[in-house]
Amino acid sequence: MHSPDRATTDGSGGAMTDGAGGVAEKVGTVGAATLGSRLLAFLRDAGIAALLGASPMADAYFAALQVPNLFRRLLAEGALNGAFVPLWLRLRDTQGRDAVRAFGEGALGLTAVVLGLATLVLIVAAPLVVHVIAPGFSADGERFALAAQLVRLSAPYVVIAGCVAVLGAILNAEGRVGAVAFGPIAFNGVLIAAVASLLVGGPAVTAHAGSVLAVAIVVAGLAQTLLIGGAALRLPVRPRRLRLSGGPELRRLLVLAGPGLLAGGIPQITLMAGAMIASPSPAAVSWLYYADRLYEFPLGVVSVAIAAVMGPVIAGTVRSGTAEEIAAAQGRAMALALGLALPCAAGFVLLAAPIARALFERGAFSPHDTTMVASALAALAFGLPGHVAEKVLGAISFAREDTHTPMTTALAGLAASSAGALALFPAYGHVGVAAAIAAGGYVAPALLAVVLARRGWLRFDRAAATRIPRIALATLVMAAAVAAARAAIEAPGIPTGTLGRFAVLLVLLAVGTAAYVALLGLFRVVRPAEIAAALRRRPRASS
Repeated sequence: MHSPDRATTDGSGGAMTDGAGGVAEKVGTVGAATLGSRLLAFLRDAGIAALLGASPMADAYFAALQVPNLFRRLLAEGALNGAFVPLWLRLRDTQGRDAVRAFGEGALGLTAVVLGLATLVLIVAAPLVVHVIAPGFSADGERFALAAQLVRLSAPYVVIAGCVAVLGAILNAEGRVGAVAFGPIAFNGVLIAAVASLLVGGPAVTAHAGSVLAVAIVVAGLAQTLLIGGAALRLPVRPRRLRLSGGPELRRLLVLAGPGLLAGGIPQITLMAGAMIASPSPAAVSWLYYADRLYEFPLGVVSVAIAAVMGPVIAGTVRSGTAEEIAAAQGRAMALALGLALPCAAGFVLLAAPIARALFERGAFSPHDTTMVASALAALAFGLPGHVAEKVLGAISFAREDTHTPMTTALAGLAASSAGALALFPAYGHVGVAAAIAAGGYVAPALLAVVLARRGWLRFDRAAATRIPRIALATLVMAAAVAAARAAIEAPGIPTGTLGRFAVLLVLLAVGTAAYVALLGLFRVVRPAEIAAALRRRPRASS
């Protein structure tokens, strides 16, 4: 059996230190792998932008893509962990390996059957699905027919995502975070190969780009399954078959997982609601998609780190730790999340246009598209700290085997975002939708924090209470440095070539990163020696 990782602090608001289980090393592994995956995703999306721009085919593709993205968010990005990991840990500690193996096999069997049926429904009812996800598409228009075809082609990814999620949850529960973290790299590698083949194929191939990309999603999911499944088969408690009979723990998983998965999928559902509202406007669905892909970079890094590493640590301390250890683990998770989210939010607001210009503006993607995407990204960025804080608060609630409360508060946030989008879209278009999503991102964490505090579950140590304000101050100073650097660089004029745009962006990102890291040390958020050690540490491909 494995003992839970226990946090240690100096009690003075000083630097964070690693627990006995190597939490910092696991966060580094997950963070590095997720960073690599997101960078590959940017390369993929830059290619898609060059292929499709903001054309009717792009609108159809991005509308259809919401279906596999929803299931990926619900399942494969870690939302299942919140319900699965505490049950696995308790079952392993009380009943042993045979019991947890049967539990994992039952979860795999149930997932395969349920999502296999869902896949069939999506294929048969694709036109109805498009009516729901893009009501602004005319039923006899080009966008509608394309979207229905792409829903059918990408539907098999749904069952693949479910199996990947269960196998990943088993690995995370056993502390083997490497393969799960590197799985998305395999996924994005396949998609990049598909995009590259389209870019060199000429107009005849590009005419069928949406179909090729939809099929590539399924192939990429299979590649991810091979990587994560291979790692799961090396576990001492590896699943041996799909079990179709369940036990009390599997029924308990169903009770917990439904609300938990819905809560985890609310961000994607919120974006879907925004796209539904914006779908009557040509290109608005595409602009929101491109902006959201950029926004998802920091949110995805933090979400995966919390699901794969900090979530199990919090669950472990709640299960067998002291009150001080619980407060330290929760405080460290919140400080880590906000320490990543705050500078990223500031950077997106300040650098939205240079980012969109460097990544997307080529081929079918015009300067006007750059302006529209940058406006939406800047609006979305204001909601990033709220969405990230919600991930931590959700992990705290999941650790207590309460998934209903995060679901309820997330639904309140969805309602607020949707109402705001309906109110703002007529006057402000897709930017109003993005602003409503950002504002709604603070409703759910605020409500959830109040509930958790009243129950006595929300506890942060003194180190976190002093560290978070210093993170905010470091972000403000960094933002001023980046704004000054951008003004100085762009004073002679904005570069027009791809290399020039990337050079400007890389310089600004380097200024921001260097300033922020230096300020974290100066303000004693982390010790300089710990920063140096983190930079020297090489993430492991598997564990």
